[in-house]
Amino acid sequence: IALRDGAGARTRLRWEAERPGALWHGDVCHGPTLTIGDRKVAVRIHGMLDDASRFIVALEAHSTEREVDMLGILVRALRRHGPPEVLYLDNGSTYRGALLSLCCARLGIALVHAKPYDPEARGKMERFWRTLRQGCLDHLGALATLGDLNARLAAFLSEHYHTAAHASLMGRSPGVAWSTAQRPVDRLDEAKLREALTARSQRRVRKDTTLSIAGDVWELDQGFLAGRTVTVARCMVDVTEAPWVEHEGRRYTLRRVDVKANAKR
Repeated sequence: IALRDGAGARTRLRWEAERPGALWHGDVCHGPTLTIGDRKVAVRIHGMLDDASRFIVALEAHSTEREVDMLGILVRALRRHGPPEVLYLDNGSTYRGALLSLCCARLGIALVHAKPYDPEARGKMERFWRTLRQGCLDHLGALATLGDLNARLAAFLSEHYHTAAHASLMGRSPGVAWSTAQRPVDRLDEAKLREALTARSQRRVRKDTTLSIAGDVWELDQGFLAGRTVTVARCMVDVTEAPWVEHEGRRYTLRRVDVKANAKR
């Protein structure tokens, strides 16, 4: 029983998923500040850890901590390893987005959030962050780009963490525990992944055939849609891919507005 709960009936248990691939943890660690040119960049390290094997299925350094970063990391992890049964995440806004919830529901992944202000409930992920700091982040030296940092993180995983004996695995390494485990057949393909990460919303097209989406202005070539309510779809598998409009069974391409080019039309 935790000291702060000693007067109550709450008991904390040590637990573990029944097999590798059943449950992934996801969290963000505040990394070092990089000096790139004449500006300082705060680093956020996004990670995902398999509960039963302690294998790191994703580890990437970014300069932001947004839902779109989380979705990109999740997509790359799903492509490499297939979907888990449960995704166990922190309670921050990065992990509370509607699209992440919709994606997990479509893929049959149970989305679970830890109780707020309860770091012990995230003990396995917190222990990995400590290992990462002691073995890598505290010894980085001078780095020029986020790419350099990501290369160091990948080297730390492959050369040290995944090959080192782990006490909770009875002396086995996370790499061995992950690679030798029996996991269900991965039936996730690119089409299912794209559909799971496609968000749709109802929007009214302006009279100049433009729409504002995520702060950017897009336009249609179909003038007859001006003033109409349409369905706008966007696939977040690739955030650089243009959104599109779906209306009465047809699909219409959107493109970014070029006001100077429009002046010559």
